[in-house]
Amino acid sequence: MKLVTGNSNSALAEAVSSYLELPLTDCTVKRFADHEIFVEVHENVRGEDVFILQSTSFPANDNLMELLILTDALRRSSARRITAVIPYFGYARQDRRSTGRTPISAKLVANLITEAGVNRVITLDLHAAQIQGFFDIPTDNLYGAPVITRDIQENYDTSRLMIVSPDVGGVTRARAIAQRIGADLAIVDKRRPRAGVSEVMNIIGDVSGHACILIDDIVDSGGTLVNAAEALLKAGALEVSAYITHGVLSAGASERIAASKLKELVVTDSIAETDGVRSAKNIRRISIAPLIGEAIARTASEQSVSSLFD
Repeated sequence: MKLVTGNSNSALAEAVSSYLELPLTDCTVKRFADHEIFVEVHENVRGEDVFILQSTSFPANDNLMELLILTDALRRSSARRITAVIPYFGYARQDRRSTGRTPISAKLVANLITEAGVNRVITLDLHAAQIQGFFDIPTDNLYGAPVITRDIQENYDTSRLMIVSPDVGGVTRARAIAQRIGADLAIVDKRRPRAGVSEVMNIIGDVSGHACILIDDIVDSGGTLVNAAEALLKAGALEVSAYITHGVLSAGASERIAASKLKELVVTDSIAETDGVRSAKNIRRISIAPLIGEAIARTASEQSVSSLFD
């Protein structure tokens, strides 16, 4: 088995390597003066089961191209099987045609990854579960719920918690966490007047006297979380925190969260840490390296991956 990584998230790659007690394969991933990507693998991978660890986070297109070119290099080097381990799958929010004359970019990216020569995909908390069907190769969608649940139980009094979905679409994800810790569920009813902007309409459920935890898969601009936290506090919540799998946190988001009424925002390390995240006092990161590492180990040994979540 070989573990290869691009430049998207070196810290996570090192943590997974440590968990597996498997050194990262020596390879070069660099750019020419015109920003073309060049890859060279410095170890023999012929007949090997190779795992490429690469999130397609910002800069999404560069990191996606690194993944595709790494795949091509390994395929041409006679790797026996290539598994793309993509903790954060970029373009996942473009999983359907929202209006006329728009693409389904998630499907296009799935086609690119498959055609490059990937034999299997492992990813984490896809924005929409149906994206698994966009791939014509085996795809394992891991769930961050066990990691998030464990951290909540270690840091909060679960007897007074209320789990909250920030929108109707995330109810299934939030309910799974609520059931694990035995908490009640509330829902924020919101609307989006335009892309990237959300407005809270109603709170479904009585949050008065509860410590609320918002659960979602992606935080980008942070506007939804900030608005939801304010609405929950106005409805009588004692405090509001948030657990989000993928901390995209685009420009200005970390500062927005830091200045908000959120007690804390907890994100996983599926996306590399930025300076803004590092400096925000109410943003904390938890590691998914053991989960990713265990999924890789089970895939390599042909054991069940789904049993991780039973």
